[in-house]
Amino acid sequence: MTADRTVLVASDLDRTLIYSTAALALGMPDPQAPRLLCVEVHESKPLSYLTEQAAAQLRELAAETVFVPTTTRTRKQYQRIRLLGDTTPAYAICANGGHILVDGVSDPDWHAGVLRRVADACAPLAEIRAYFTATTDLSWVRKHRVAEDLFAYLVVERERMPQDWLERFTEWAGERGWTVSLQGRKVYAVPKPLTKSAAVREVARRTGAGLTLAAGDSLLDADLLLAADRGWRPGHGELADTAWTAPHVEALAERGVAAGEEIVRRFRAAAREHTVPRINGAPAALPDPA
Repeated sequence: MTADRTVLVASDLDRTLIYSTAALALGMPDPQAPRLLCVEVHESKPLSYLTEQAAAQLRELAAETVFVPTTTRTRKQYQRIRLLGDTTPAYAICANGGHILVDGVSDPDWHAGVLRRVADACAPLAEIRAYFTATTDLSWVRKHRVAEDLFAYLVVERERMPQDWLERFTEWAGERGWTVSLQGRKVYAVPKPLTKSAAVREVARRTGAGLTLAAGDSLLDADLLLAADRGWRPGHGELADTAWTAPHVEALAERGVAAGEEIVRRFRAAAREHTVPRINGAPAALPDPA
């Protein structure tokens, strides 16, 4: 495949491609529920799933494109996932762009550059952690966590979280160069220069991709979707809740694990449209992805 025909597919993972039991949204009658494949085990328990159909489509997609898992997860959390069985994607992006993995190993030059950009533009992580300690309590916060020494997050009881705390924290952190995102039971604080889009652009440069496709469900995916040539968001999540959109981003009706399957299907169709041979200026007919 020539460079300009190369397609890069950058997809968020949690609640975009893979789903916990709580996020599956199996609203159909039980006999009609799709067969599921577990792709993550944590502490000897199954944790994340996609449909068997999505898994099969994803293997085909990875063979046809440069497939780049693009996640806010740490490297350790990402490495629990087996999206493609025993195959390791050539590239993956972890820690919201803090690490580019090449054949499973972090690129040290990329990571060093990220650290410089964050130090130049943002208040230190210690200041964010101090705010967490001073303004939260155990009645609604279950855990304080730091990820890769790059960003911090809380695991919260959302129904107990004070209504105005998130607004105050978002404003305070924004003035100090940080982005705040609420995803499920987690409140993330991430330095603004730490973005998935910057890392995806670097992978696109290295691979010579002529088309970038993306999908995501949260505020931390908005920059990724804006940087892509085409994008999709599921019918659930932070972006759906705020009706976020862009001209080249399609809002899907599907929710839960069904959205993950539909996203993979859209990726394959768009990739094939870009790479299909043309006859007399018109695309040659090819069967739709199964």
